[in-house]
Amino acid sequence: MTDDHWTPPTVMLAVDLVILTLRDSRMHVLLVERGVEPYKGAWALPGGFLRHAEEDLTAAAHRELAEEAAMDVETLHLEHFGVYGTPGRDPRGRVVSVAYLAIAPGLPEPTAGTDAAGARWQRTDQVLCGELALAFDHQRVIEDGVERARAKLERSSLATAFCAPTFTITDLQRVYEAVWGISLDPRNFYRKVQKSSGFIVAADTDHKITTGRPARLFKAGARKDLYPPMVRPTESPDTKGSEG
Repeated sequence: MTDDHWTPPTVMLAVDLVILTLRDSRMHVLLVERGVEPYKGAWALPGGFLRHAEEDLTAAAHRELAEEAAMDVETLHLEHFGVYGTPGRDPRGRVVSVAYLAIAPGLPEPTAGTDAAGARWQRTDQVLCGELALAFDHQRVIEDGVERARAKLERSSLATAFCAPTFTITDLQRVYEAVWGISLDPRNFYRKVQKSSGFIVAADTDHKITTGRPARLFKAGARKDLYPPMVRPTESPDTKGSEG
C-alpha cells in the first residue's frame, strides 16, 4: 500500500496521573469520582485530554491534577512512566494516554475540582487486589505506577523523604514495608542499609525511650542514588498490605 492510499487514524491524546503518598503507614493513591460519562460515578485516576495541539504533555498533567483534585501541583515532581493505547480502552474512541507518577510525603486531602464529582486517597492494596473497581484500564496503570515507585525505593534515597528530619532504622523500615507491601526482617534490613554508603548518617542525639537502651537516630545522607541498591526480598508483594 502506498502513502497515497493511507489515511492516518484518528487518535485522541490524554494524560493520566498516579499520585502516591503514605498515610497512617500505608501507601495510598489519589482517585477522583467521574462526574461525566463514560463511567459516570466510577472512581478513576485524575487525568484527561489535551486541550489543543500545542499543549505540553506535562503541562496538561499539571492542569488536570489542579482541575480534578484542586491540588497545588507546583511542589510535585511528575515522572513519565508509561504509554497506554490498547484499542477499546476508552469507549469514546482510540485514546492513547501518557501516564505520570509522583510519590511524595505530606500531601493534603484532595478536593474535587470542576471536572470531578469527588476526590479521595485510596489504599493501594485495596486497588491492587481488585476490591475497588476502577474506570477504563486504570487498575493496570496503577499497578505499573506502584511497581515503578517500589523500584525507586530500591535505587534512590526517596524513603528518607517520608521520615522526620531525624529517624530510627525502624521508622525507615516502616516506609519500605508500606511501599513494598511486605514485612521485612529487621536484622537483614539494618544490614542492607549499612551497606549502602551515604544513604543515612548518624544524628547527634538518640531517641529517648521509657525502658531499655535509647534508639539510635539517623538523618538522610548526601547520596541520592543507592549503591548497592536496597533490593526487595523475593517474598511476594502485598502480604503485609492485605492485613486489616
